[in-house]
Amino acid sequence: ALPILKQAEYVLDQTPEMLPVLKQAGVVDSGGQGLVQVLKGAYDALIGKEIDYTIEGAPTGAAPAKISAETEAEIKFGYCTEFIIVLNAPMSDNEEHAYKAFLESIGDSIVVVADDEIVKTHVHTNDPGLALQKALTFGSLSKIKIDNMREEHQEKLIKDAAKVAEQQKFEEEERKKMVPPKPVGFISVSIGEGIGEIFRELGVDYLIEGGQTMNPSTEDMLRAIEEVNAETIYILPNNKNIILAANQAKLLTKDKEVIVIPTKTVPQGITAMISYVPEKSAEENEEAMTEGIQMVKTGQVTYAVRDTHIDEKEIHQGDIMGLGDHGLLAVGQDILTVAEETIRAMVDEDSELISIYYGEDMSEEDAESLGEKIEQAYPDCDVEVNYGGQPIYYCVVSVE
Repeated sequence: ALPILKQAEYVLDQTPEMLPVLKQAGVVDSGGQGLVQVLKGAYDALIGKEIDYTIEGAPTGAAPAKISAETEAEIKFGYCTEFIIVLNAPMSDNEEHAYKAFLESIGDSIVVVADDEIVKTHVHTNDPGLALQKALTFGSLSKIKIDNMREEHQEKLIKDAAKVAEQQKFEEEERKKMVPPKPVGFISVSIGEGIGEIFRELGVDYLIEGGQTMNPSTEDMLRAIEEVNAETIYILPNNKNIILAANQAKLLTKDKEVIVIPTKTVPQGITAMISYVPEKSAEENEEAMTEGIQMVKTGQVTYAVRDTHIDEKEIHQGDIMGLGDHGLLAVGQDILTVAEETIRAMVDEDSELISIYYGEDMSEEDAESLGEKIEQAYPDCDVEVNYGGQPIYYCVVSVE
């Protein structure tokens, strides 16, 4: 079993070389990493390894509490130190004064109570060892207790944050009870500021940030479903890798009707939203939205992070690539040229609408220039240029 684990970890380390977008993001394949963790757990179970499950994580919904610089300054001495000295001989007044003076030199909150046999000591200090060493010169020690006050304060902050989060959750749930659910709600995965704004304008209630390097989980989907106060909820995954998570969330949701429209790209998601008609039934809208996305062709212009071959074409690191629904459409050195070639490969005699969504790495001027060229090349088509703000892809284009 151990050689299998070592080989699995080796292959996991190689995944950035297998998928350009992983290397660009500087990460290994998340699914592969999860599988390796499952294998490690299976191996630990096989050899009978005991696991300590007693450590509690941070409260759900509460941000990790951190001690501010001001709070650190307030706790000047971090350790509350208490002990009893069993005296070898009664302590003289001079010795008691000298002992107190020493404690004051290393801390504060000094309490010293002495009689002929014992001396009870309390001090806040940053070095409890110094206090203990000094005390040992007078006798033996008992009932030693040292508490880290900074940790105690941090625990209090975490508990307070948990209480605040709990109260906020309770208030939110009470608010939802007072507001009746609306008939229909929409959840969409988005990949950029501009794309998100377009979805909001089309009526999407909840946006989940996604994209090729950040795929939302089933848990993310369930959280979104909980947040949307509607009887029927449509989910637009807008990525083939996210459709499974959306369907799993649908199966796990019992109190709301969830409909997953299998959109594989952002343009398909936008078309699905446009295809929705409030007057139609849920079944009719699901059918219309699903049919509508079949009419959308999507192209994405990005760059190669390493030398490779795609569709029998040689690609060099740094080359600009135009990717379509079913493979490579164009490759070259210039973004606008590759984008134009990509669109030309997508347009046919039935095309009516060409939409260009330019990303964070393409200027508005270049996007408008691309739009003008496409308008001149296809005068019978409507051409729209919108800000998408997506990373990685210079532009995302759709042809309908």
